[in-house]
Amino acid sequence: MQHYWSLDDVNLENTWLTIGTFDGVHRGHQEIIRYLTAGAHARGDPAVVLTFNPHPAVVLGKRTDCQCLTAPQEKADLLGQLGVDVVITHPFSLELAAMGARELIQMVNTRLRLRQLWEGDDFALGHSREGNIEKLRQLGQELGFEVHAVTKIEIDGEMVSSSQIRAFLANGEVELAERSLGRPYRLAGEVVPGDGRGRTIGIPTANLAILADVIMPKKGVYACQARVNGQTRGAVTNIGVRPTFEDQPVPPRIETHILELDEDLYGQHIQLEFLARLRDEQRFGDVQALIDQIHADIRQAQDVFDHRKNNPLNNRKIP
Repeated sequence: MQHYWSLDDVNLENTWLTIGTFDGVHRGHQEIIRYLTAGAHARGDPAVVLTFNPHPAVVLGKRTDCQCLTAPQEKADLLGQLGVDVVITHPFSLELAAMGARELIQMVNTRLRLRQLWEGDDFALGHSREGNIEKLRQLGQELGFEVHAVTKIEIDGEMVSSSQIRAFLANGEVELAERSLGRPYRLAGEVVPGDGRGRTIGIPTANLAILADVIMPKKGVYACQARVNGQTRGAVTNIGVRPTFEDQPVPPRIETHILELDEDLYGQHIQLEFLARLRDEQRFGDVQALIDQIHADIRQAQDVFDHRKNNPLNNRKIP
C-alpha cells in the first residue's frame, strides 16, 4: 500500500476510487472497500481511497473536538490491510469545502482518471452536499466513469457510523464499539515514565503517551489485549486520574498492567485493544484495598480472555 499526503502528489490511470473520511474504518466502510478492491483487482486496476485530514466536520465547525477513532497513518494501514493499493490523505480546508461537486470531481479525475467510483448510498460531496449519488452519476456519464452505491450496514436496526462508535466509547461500551468496528477499539502509544507507584505495590504498570487527537474510552478499568515486542498478552488498563493517590485535579492517564510480564518497557510502543469494561474508577480508603481490587480486576479480566478464547466468533481475521 502506498500512502500519499496530497492529491497533488499522485498521477494514476483507471482507478477504482472511494472518497470519504473513513474514521474508524468500521464495518460499513469495510463493505465499500470489499466491493472496490474485488472489482479493481479483477481488472488489474488500482483500488484507491481518498480521505481527508483534519476531519471535515472539525474544519467546518460542526464538531468542536478534533479527536478521531483512527489517526491518519493508522487509518491508511487498516485500509491497506483490506487490500487498498493507494491511500491519499488530502488536507481539508475551507477552500476545499467551498468547491462545488463538479469542480471537485474534475480535480480528482485529473489526477486519478477514474474508471469507477464506489460510495455509500447516502454519500454526498461538494458545497452544500450537492454532489449526491444522482449528481455523481451525471458527472460520471460526462467524464467517463461509473458510479456505484453500497447500502449502509445495520446492526440491530441501527446504521453503523463513526459518530455512533464515538458515542459507544464515550459511554465505555467497548464491546458495542467492537461489534460496529469489526475489531476491538485500539489505542497505541509509547511507554513513558510515570510515578513508579505500581511497582512499589507489586503491580507494575506501563504509562502510555497517547496521541491527543484520538479518542479515549470513558474513564474506568478495562480488560485489554496488549501487543508489545511482537507478543500479545492480557492486560488490565486504567483510564483516569488515580483518585486514591491524587488530591488535586490531574489530566487523565492510561496505565496498563500487562499480565505475566515484568520488564522495563520504557520507550517501547504498545498497542491496546479494549475488550470489556470492568468497572468505574474509584477512590479507595487505603492502598491495600486498592491492591485487593486490582487482583479482583485481574481475575475478572482473565474470565474475559477465557471466554473470548473459547468463542470462535472472536477469532476472526479482521485487521
